[in-house]
Amino acid sequence: MTEKVLLVDDELEFVEPLAERMRARGMNVSTTTSPTDALARAESESFDAVVLDLMMPEMDGLQTLEAIKKKNPDIQVILLTGHATVEKGIEAMKHGAMDFLEKPVDIKSLAEKIHKAQARKMVLVEKKNEEKIRNIILNKSW
Repeated sequence: MTEKVLLVDDELEFVEPLAERMRARGMNVSTTTSPTDALARAESESFDAVVLDLMMPEMDGLQTLEAIKKKNPDIQVILLTGHATVEKGIEAMKHGAMDFLEKPVDIKSLAEKIHKAQARKMVLVEKKNEEKIRNIILNKSW
């Protein structure tokens, strides 16, 4: 199954080459350089993973992560940064990030993380569907 990914970074010269490398690995990749556009797209489309830059001028990655997870807690978010610190990594995980990778990112490692994100999202969605079915069965007066 093809992974559907939203790649968000304010540096166009970083986003496009990385997106092409991801597409070469069979991923369905959408890109944006705007965190607010990313929020709108994450709300209107279904993504397995969002690969999100930590440092952006419009809104930082942690704020964007928090907003995405509020709208759709099942979306898996992988943060990328060229300015990694242990504190930022811990904060990202507290806000619901699946992982935290340092730039320049190894494409093989990123692809593995995205594949895991897709599997994790599928499990979460399946659990929610099972719960909905269970509630329907229990609450339905036959």
